[in-house]
Amino acid sequence: MPKVGMEPVRRKALVDAALKTIGHHGSLTVTMSEIAREAGVSAALAHHYFGSKDRLLIETIRSLLRQLRADAGAALSAAATPRERISAVIRISFQADQFDSQVVAAWLAFYSEAQRSEEVRRLLALYARRLHSNLMSGLRPLCGPAEASRIADGAAAMIDGLYIRQSLKAAPLSIDASVALVEDYVTGQLASHPTLEGEGRTKGPGWGEA
Repeated sequence: MPKVGMEPVRRKALVDAALKTIGHHGSLTVTMSEIAREAGVSAALAHHYFGSKDRLLIETIRSLLRQLRADAGAALSAAATPRERISAVIRISFQADQFDSQVVAAWLAFYSEAQRSEEVRRLLALYARRLHSNLMSGLRPLCGPAEASRIADGAAAMIDGLYIRQSLKAAPLSIDASVALVEDYVTGQLASHPTLEGEGRTKGPGWGEA
C-alpha cells in the first residue's frame, strides 16, 4: 500500500523516469518495468498510479507542456516590447532542459506515436498552436497579421527542424547557435516590413492560451 502523501512524489518520479527511459531508447517500446526500475519503484506501483503505460506516456507529454507553459509565461511577462516577446519565445524553445538530447529523442518518439494515437496528436497540436500564438503576439504589432502568421510559421518550422537536427548526434548544434539561426531568420523577415504604430501596445496571449 503506497504511503500517504507520497503519490505526487512517486508520480513525478515515474514521469521523469519515463522521459529519461524513452529518450535513452529513442522510442516508446520501453516497458513499464523499465520505467519503474529507473524511478526506483515497483512495476505494480507504477500501474497503481497510472493504470497503463499509455496513460503514463500521456502524462509525460503533459508534464513537458506544463513546464513550457510556466517558463514561457514568466519570460513573456518580463518582455517589454514585441521584439523581446519574440526573442523570449525562441529562447524558451531551446532552453537547456527542453533541448537536452534525451528530451529531444523523447519528443521525436512522441511525434512518431502521434501517427497512431489521437490523444498524443491532440497534445502535440496544442503545443504547435501555443507556439504560433506566442510568436504572433510579438510579430503582429511589427508587421500586421498576414505577414506575422507567415513569419511565425517559418520560425516554428525552423524550431522543429532544429530539434530533428539535434537528434542527429553526429551534427548537433548548440543552444546559442540554434537560437541565433531562428533570430536571424526573424530579423531578416522583419527587415523588409516597416514597424507598425503602437509597437508596445499589444501583449497578446501567453503560452498557456491555445
